[in-house]
Amino acid sequence: MSKVFPGKRGHADVTAVDSVSLTVEPGEILGVIGYSGAGKSTLVRLINGLDTATSGELLVDGTDVVPLKERDLRGIRRHIGMIFQQFNLFNSRTAAGNIAYPLELAGVDKEERRRRVAELLDFVGLADRGDNYPDQLSGGQKQRVGIARALATDPSLLLADEATSALDPDTTQGVLDLLREVNRKLGITIVVITHEMEVVRSIADKVAVMEAGRVVEYGTVYEVFSDPKTDVAARFVATSLRNTPDNVEAEDLLAHEGRLFTIDLTEESGFFAAAAEARDAGASIAIVHGGVTTLQKHSFGRMTVRLSGDEEVVQTFYDRLRHTTTIEEITR
Repeated sequence: MSKVFPGKRGHADVTAVDSVSLTVEPGEILGVIGYSGAGKSTLVRLINGLDTATSGELLVDGTDVVPLKERDLRGIRRHIGMIFQQFNLFNSRTAAGNIAYPLELAGVDKEERRRRVAELLDFVGLADRGDNYPDQLSGGQKQRVGIARALATDPSLLLADEATSALDPDTTQGVLDLLREVNRKLGITIVVITHEMEVVRSIADKVAVMEAGRVVEYGTVYEVFSDPKTDVAARFVATSLRNTPDNVEAEDLLAHEGRLFTIDLTEESGFFAAAAEARDAGASIAIVHGGVTTLQKHSFGRMTVRLSGDEEVVQTFYDRLRHTTTIEEITR
């Protein structure tokens, strides 16, 4: 599927989404990540039918939405909930009124609307806030109202477009926990659009990394985090894991005697056996940086160590590990 916008005033056409092919399984949470201009938001607009693909097909519950007319798209959109970065609440309506709005459009009777709104307010943890207006709510509470509104018509698919980027870290985690609950308790498929790898790490089953309109990397969260194949994915992973010393930290570490090595830790890396051998041979080993993460029941990480002592022993340590894992020496 591709989306090309015609160029204006003699400028070249802009390909916002370039031959993207993705499958999101029912009940799955997919994280789509990329820097500004990568094509993420255009992809969302294609999924919910607000934009039309230039070529290819886009199947929502088996229906290709690309050739559909607006009146037919309205039926598709009833099964797609949308959560926005800036909440997009009606300031003139209470929290309950905002949640009721899509039910009013769907022609749901008043009594059923009242029941459904109360149920959703309770689900998102705002049972006592239904009469509050948006300007009486915190950012996290506003987003919870947005989530409740998106769930009002029982969608099978939920699209979250930068839904946490306007929130502080603690509030972000609360919203992500709620989205996980939506997925697990209600079985709703979720596509999360973000530029924050920590969001992907916290919630997603799979991740698609976009750059210049293309999906340049795709896999389970564990696969992409533990072994990124592209530079853009590696940069995103580094912002979340912080298990490699930055330039300033490396300069400080290099001020001390010994050789510095950063090592990928996996079940097959053999690091601890190699470290024990080097220590038994008289080398001094100090762990100076690193971290281990568990994702999707797998553990992985990176560790930076300083070895000092007999040069032959240190070299043997390096030679052994470079055959079983990724090891890089930090030098000036």
